[in-house]
Amino acid sequence: MNKSIARDALILTAITLIAGLLLGFVHEITLEPIAKANYDIQQNAYKEVFADADSFVDVEGFDAAAATESISADFPDDEIGGLVEALDASGNSLGYIITATSHAGYGGDITLSVGIQNDGTINGYSITDISETAGLGMKAREEKFSSQFAGINESYLEVTKSTPASSAEIEAISGATITSRAVTYAVDAAISYFNGELSEGGSANE
Repeated sequence: MNKSIARDALILTAITLIAGLLLGFVHEITLEPIAKANYDIQQNAYKEVFADADSFVDVEGFDAAAATESISADFPDDEIGGLVEALDASGNSLGYIITATSHAGYGGDITLSVGIQNDGTINGYSITDISETAGLGMKAREEKFSSQFAGINESYLEVTKSTPASSAEIEAISGATITSRAVTYAVDAAISYFNGELSEGGSANE
């Protein structure tokens, strides 16, 4: 009986070790393709909001925690997770792309890349992560909603359920006001960070 138990234990141990090795192997071989896919998604998002840029470079010294803290008083449901500078072919700065995440989406977090020119004009946004309701909140990806943000130079945007009365108002997606606000306030958080840290009067440029 004891020999049988010992044999079974050895077999189970061997199976566990082999399974562990196989899982580790699969994990290693999938790391690079996953990283490449994520990189491509991010680069495509950058290009979407800064089509005339030749390259994108990480801003040296960027601290996501500090960036999020800087906008937390006004935007407690949002965070700033990334910052790159958009450059033309000569290496001149065209503006910045700020990665902002809203935790107030109807279906969860919504992450977007927001392009802002050096003069504060918004180029637009590109969503890189969203889990909203199909046919409703997912319309935040569509041009009918997203195009409202392009070309605006405002310090704060607000959502309205009626026809916008000014460039500072964004018309909500019908049946998806929560998503509309989450996206708009994430853009607002990016604007706030830009104005406070990146614009000519911002602390990062003093």
